[in-house]
Amino acid sequence: MAAFVVAHGAWSAGFVWKKMRPLLAASGHTLWAPSYTGLGERMHLAAPEIDLNTHIEDIVSLIFHEDLSSVSLIGHSYGGIVATGVADRMPERVSRLIYLDAFIPKDGQSMLDCAIPEQRSRWLKSAETDGDGWRVMPNPLPPDTSAEDAAWILPRRHPQPLKSMSTPLLLGNGNPKVPKSYVYCTRIGPGDMFGPYARQAKADPNWRYFEMDASHSPHVTAPEALARILNDIVGSG
Repeated sequence: MAAFVVAHGAWSAGFVWKKMRPLLAASGHTLWAPSYTGLGERMHLAAPEIDLNTHIEDIVSLIFHEDLSSVSLIGHSYGGIVATGVADRMPERVSRLIYLDAFIPKDGQSMLDCAIPEQRSRWLKSAETDGDGWRVMPNPLPPDTSAEDAAWILPRRHPQPLKSMSTPLLLGNGNPKVPKSYVYCTRIGPGDMFGPYARQAKADPNWRYFEMDASHSPHVTAPEALARILNDIVGSG
C-alpha cells in the first residue's frame, strides 16, 4: 500500500483530486491532497506575503502531523517545485517523487524562472493589471475539460499569490536523492511549457518516464489512466 501526497498546481486546490481517491483506494493506496494557504477552501487566508516556502510548509506540515512515511510525493505543474522543496526538507519521509506534467526546478529557480517567457510575461501583467500587484489570475482550463467538470472547478479556482511564483527554491541538500518518475501529458497547450522537462527526464536513465494521451490535468480528465500509471510506479518498488 502506498501513501500518495499531492502538491497541487497553481490556482488549484486539493478538491480537484477527488476522482483519484476511490481509484487508488481500490488498489489499497491512500491519497492526501492538502490545499495550499490562500487557495481552495483556504482562500480566506490569501495575502501578499504568501510565497513558495509557505506552500512547501503546508505539505511538510501535513506529512508531519499525519505521521506519514515512505511517501510517494506527486508534484503537478507548479507543484513540481513545491514537491522538490518538500523532499529536500523531509528526505527521511519521502520515498519517491512523481512529477506530473510539472516543472523540475534547479536550486535557486522560481516558477517564473522555469516558465516560458511568454507565459511569464502574462502572469506578471495579470498581477499588475488585475491582481492589485500581488495576485495572478487563473490560467484557462484545458480545452478538453468537460462542461460538467468546468462547472465544478471554475468557481473554486482562485488567484495565485505572485510571491509563490517569484520566490526561488533553495535546496539545503542538493537534488533530492530518491527515485523519480515523470508523467508527460501529450495533449500540449500553447508553448509546450513542460516538454523540456519531459525530454530531460526521458533522456536520464535514472528516471522512469511515462506519457499520457491527456491534457494538463489528467486527474480531472483521465483519472483511470493516471491511476494505472501511478500503480505501475509504486508497484515497481
